[in-house]
Amino acid sequence: MEKKDSMTVESRKSDIRAVPDPEVPEKAIRRKFTAAYKLRILKEAEACTQQGQLGALLRREGLYYSNLTLWKHQINKGLIPKKRGPLTQKQNPHVRRITELERENTKLAHKLKQAELIIEVQKKVADLLKGSSEENS
Repeated sequence: MEKKDSMTVESRKSDIRAVPDPEVPEKAIRRKFTAAYKLRILKEAEACTQQGQLGALLRREGLYYSNLTLWKHQINKGLIPKKRGPLTQKQNPHVRRITELERENTKLAHKLKQAELIIEVQKKVADLLKGSSEENS
């Protein structure tokens, strides 16, 4: 008898686990719509010509008509959010050219200093050789 009772209790427990939890979460998660999604839905909404198509689209996507009107206003004002993150700045072509020229200028200045040092050394060697040749004669 005890076996039957224990089996019925176990079968009830497994049945309870199969039923999803009916409790509602404490705080609902707010949906975030990307700009691409908004534009796609607006294009689909504009393509709806027959009666009931727009309602079917809204039901399928889980949206309200107010979403569409808000998004249309955002597009007209240019307020559709763009990708987040740092803005990519277009680099001025003159700035790049200036940096290349400055780099080349520093290289040439370094070469000039080396050439001046070599010339000074050659002059000193020539003076020493003149002095030693005069002493020998």
